[in-house]
This record gives sequence, structure tokens and C-alpha cells, in this order.
Amino acid sequence: MEHNQEVDSPNSVIQHHHHNHNNNNNTMLAGHNNYPASSSSNSPTTLSRYENQKRRDWNTFGQYLRNHRPPLSLTRCSGAHVLEFLRYLDQFGKTKVHNQMCPFFGHPNPPAPCPCPLRQAWGSLDALIGRLRAAYEENGGKPETNPFGARAVRLYLRDVRDSQAKARGISYEKKKRKKPNPQQQQQSSSLAPPTATSS
Repeated sequence: MEHNQEVDSPNSVIQHHHHNHNNNNNTMLAGHNNYPASSSSNSPTTLSRYENQKRRDWNTFGQYLRNHRPPLSLTRCSGAHVLEFLRYLDQFGKTKVHNQMCPFFGHPNPPAPCPCPLRQAWGSLDALIGRLRAAYEENGGKPETNPFGARAVRLYLRDVRDSQAKARGISYEKKKRKKPNPQQQQQSSSLAPPTATSS
């Protein structure tokens, strides 16, 4: 059972999980899985990887709503239900997130294994929410009632990003700060001492 190519893709892991427990994926979100005719009239091979991934994510979320106790309709789905879904996905994660008591807390490359839990990586969750937010509106949902755009979801993603950055010793701001300023480079080269000319 190898999922090395799509590390931390919630969808690939969930799809595998659902195939084991419910092979009835074709009936997902009956009544809600009506993609626009422009994208579904072409053969499936012409859909972009993004569109295919978005469709699978949408189906997976529909499956989650139907398996919910009690089952949830999309119209009654809120930001709180989206948060439940994201927490549910953590059990399929592949990113080691150290807790504060772990000796490797804050180390990006720990030298030995530890019992800390595996979670979904922040980047995977962020991309997933972006695709589901788009799919919701493509399937007739109104932007103002989009549960994937709820403030609680944005705050949750920000918290996950910050806590994972601390636990794994990764700074998401690094790249922005380290860009050299071209003007400073020009000034430093113009301030270089003149080369002595031999007489």
C-alpha cells in the first residue's frame, strides 16, 4: 500500500479509506454533483489535474456528509462541519507534528523516530479548502453561504500553519525576508575601493 507520490494528499488517502469501506463512490452527492456542462461534456481525459482533483475532493466531502451521524445535507453544512471534516482527515496524515514535550520539537529533521502523531500538512489542507470552496460555488452554492470560506475555517488553517511551523522548526516567512535588495548590491559595488593603477 504505497502512497508515496501524493504525500499528505488528504484526498488520495481518504479515497483509499472509502474504497475499503464503501465501494459505492458513484452515488456520491446525488443531486449535488452536477458539474457545469462545459467541463463534463468533454471526455474525462481532457479535464485538468486540478479539475479532476477538485471533483474527487467534492465527492469525498459528499461521502463524509452522508456518513455523518446524523447525515448532513449540503444546505445545512456550516464552517463548524468543515472543521470536523478537517480534523477527521488528520487520521490519514503523513506529516509528523511534534508535541511540545518531544525532544525534537522545533527540529525540521529529527535524528530519530518519536511517538508524535502524524497529521495532514497545512499546505495540503489549505489547497483542499481552496478546491472545495470553488466546487461549492460551481455546484450552485452562494458565495455568501460558502462554509469553506467561513472565518472559523480561515482561523483554523492559520492556527494549523503556525503550530506546525513551530513544531517542525519551519518558518513560512523565510523566503520573503531573504531577498537581496538590488539597490544595496549596486551601492556596495560602487563603494568598492578603486583599483590602483600602476604608473
